[in-house]
Amino acid sequence: MQIGGVQKTSLLDFPDKISAIVFTQGCNFRCGYCHNPELIVLRNEPAWTTAGFFEFLETRKGKLDGVVITGGEPCLQNDLIDFVKDVKSMGFLVKLDTNGTFPDKLQKSLPYIDYIAMDIKAPLNKYSEITRVNVNCENIQKSIDIIMNCGIDYEFRTTVLKSQLTFGDFEKIGELVKGAKKYYLQKFVASKTLDENFMNEKTYSNKEFEKILSLLNLYINNVILRM
Repeated sequence: MQIGGVQKTSLLDFPDKISAIVFTQGCNFRCGYCHNPELIVLRNEPAWTTAGFFEFLETRKGKLDGVVITGGEPCLQNDLIDFVKDVKSMGFLVKLDTNGTFPDKLQKSLPYIDYIAMDIKAPLNKYSEITRVNVNCENIQKSIDIIMNCGIDYEFRTTVLKSQLTFGDFEKIGELVKGAKKYYLQKFVASKTLDENFMNEKTYSNKEFEKILSLLNLYINNVILRM
């Protein structure tokens, strides 16, 4: 596993659980607003070894409930499933964050996953524009279908930049994940970005978000705005 970093404790990233977060290196998207740009390209030397992480995890038995595996894009890791199995064997729950471009690996991971979070970048017709790469949108749709029918707790989420997503786009996203359990809107906050031009980007106002929420509630029962 190519580990780009570890957050030893989080009370926010795994719903209702105390977790550690593993950040994997490498991503197949190039979203300009990405807030983890240092994880996009593989480095020669990982920040943590896999062995070092499991040594750390051993000291957290009884203190942590689970481990969040995020990125980057974790499904790029060849040994992802073995890594998840090893985490589970130590008695920890596992949450997987994914962009949904690898439905086959996602499907194979399901027996060992307790919670899934998938980023919805845009309506399908705008995926390549937002991610700045050519995206096989059939894989995005497959991953959505897999997650919604897997029986595992899950969420979909979208980081919102006003310049990239219109009200009409949110209607299309609502149709894309119609009937989903949970969908989170995440306000874009400019802290660090892959493309420094995005440091000047804005999100919608609270009043505008109220309209977006009302649009999405036509398709999804549980839509939440993350501040």
